[in-house]
Amino acid sequence: MLTQLCIDNFALAKSLEIEYDKGMTVITGETGAGKSLTLDALEAVSGGRVDAKLIRNGCKQADIHACFDISTNKAAQAWLCEQDLGTDDCLLRRIINTSGRNKAYINGRPATVVQLRELGALLIDIHSQNQHYSLLQKTSQRELLDDYAGNEPLITDIKQYYSEISTLNKQLQNCIDNSEEQTAREQLLRYQVEELDQLALAEHELEQLEQEQTQLANADEILQACFHSQQLCDDGNTGLLSQLHQVSSALSTIQQPSSSLQEALEMINSAHIIVGEASDAINHHINHQPNDPERLESVEQRLSSVYQIARKHRVEAYQLYEKHQQLSEELVQLFGGEEQIEQLRQQIVALQERYDATADKLTNNRRRHGKKLCTSVNKQLQALGMQHCKIEFALISCDRSLHGREAIELLVSTNPGQPAAAIAKIASGGELSRISLAISVVATGKKSPPTLIFDEVDAGIGGGVAEVVGRLLRELSQSSQVICITHLPQVASQGHQHYFAHKIADRKSAHSEIISLNKDDKVEEVARMLGGIAITQQTRAHAREMLTTQHA
Repeated sequence: MLTQLCIDNFALAKSLEIEYDKGMTVITGETGAGKSLTLDALEAVSGGRVDAKLIRNGCKQADIHACFDISTNKAAQAWLCEQDLGTDDCLLRRIINTSGRNKAYINGRPATVVQLRELGALLIDIHSQNQHYSLLQKTSQRELLDDYAGNEPLITDIKQYYSEISTLNKQLQNCIDNSEEQTAREQLLRYQVEELDQLALAEHELEQLEQEQTQLANADEILQACFHSQQLCDDGNTGLLSQLHQVSSALSTIQQPSSSLQEALEMINSAHIIVGEASDAINHHINHQPNDPERLESVEQRLSSVYQIARKHRVEAYQLYEKHQQLSEELVQLFGGEEQIEQLRQQIVALQERYDATADKLTNNRRRHGKKLCTSVNKQLQALGMQHCKIEFALISCDRSLHGREAIELLVSTNPGQPAAAIAKIASGGELSRISLAISVVATGKKSPPTLIFDEVDAGIGGGVAEVVGRLLRELSQSSQVICITHLPQVASQGHQHYFAHKIADRKSAHSEIISLNKDDKVEEVARMLGGIAITQQTRAHAREMLTTQHA
């Protein structure tokens, strides 16, 4: 749960530090006093979009910290562990600069906004007035039902199958459309491959031919150089071997030679061995040196054929073998065009069967949980003073799509005997607020996120219904931390904690302050929300009564 929020130079906040506890926390105050800036700050620190215009006038940056107790939040602990960001504490920080270079931190370590958003989704769930209107969107209606039903694994499979089917259908259509072009291409490839097959150039053959051609073409010069080298190594008394032997013999006669002379003798002996081995290698080459004019002519003809065909295919000679393999593979693929078309069709049918089987499960799951969700919401609507209001989900069959084989629409009937119709056509603003709140309470109870934030979701209601709303939120706070921004005294009186937002202004600037109210302060604030310009003792008595009966 959220335990602390620190806001510096953000919107109207100069320097705010708010402590939160479990249960239900309410924030009240006049319009424009800064109640919702805590919501804006939490959205920013949890990875939401921010604008440099939110930085307090005259300041270079805004700084927001949010501390969470995640001792019972296994999902957040697992995420932090995966990211190697610790698991005991959870401190989010967002710095917003006028330059646009914003910074994010998790537990003191630099993080990305995406990471803030991923972790923030595991920590808080914000219900704002905009959600009333998002409920009118069919996409939001479908997501509401699927979230409640836990359909994410099925939808993931559906999307994968649908994407694969679409890809294979495109490939199939391309194969069919390009059949004539493929035939012409196949004829050209067949001619080119047959020509290269006749050449039968082996891998690395070109390098071997060029090396052999060099040796055969320079055989006389090579032999002459070898004879001369062999003579220098071993030519009686004047050869290197004889001279090295003489040096070794001379050094060996020295009695008690120094270490340097001993080292010199060892090197001379090593040189004698190396020169001897070199002489043998030269002699071996002389005895096996090829000198075959006919072989030279054959090699040069072979090289000429290779170079000629390489020019014809517009590649370097050393690329010809790879070109041969490439064209052969392409020919095989084209030759199997009809077979490939049939294989694609079979793959598409198999995927469609998998899609349909998964879509059947998704449809049944949506239908079953849709009835369950509507039953729970309709009960809440009765408590909210809408005894005759009923909602239901319509599942309208359609072709395969990324979201299954049905379109989902939320229908509502607000009066007895009235047929259910699209919520956008039936519900008024106040009715929409209560329907949205009832859905939030039921659906949120299903997901049980750690911290729930309600930003004036009670707009458009009042009287006894407002009291019911307050009790619903307080009941919800038994399983999740609830933070509620409200204008209604009936809701505010149900809070375990109460914060009051007010604006302090002078001729030069203005800033918001949010202070915690004690028991007497709560009475005054609820009385202010109940009364008019003047707060009377009767108003205070009414406020005190509301606060003392908040547990009823």
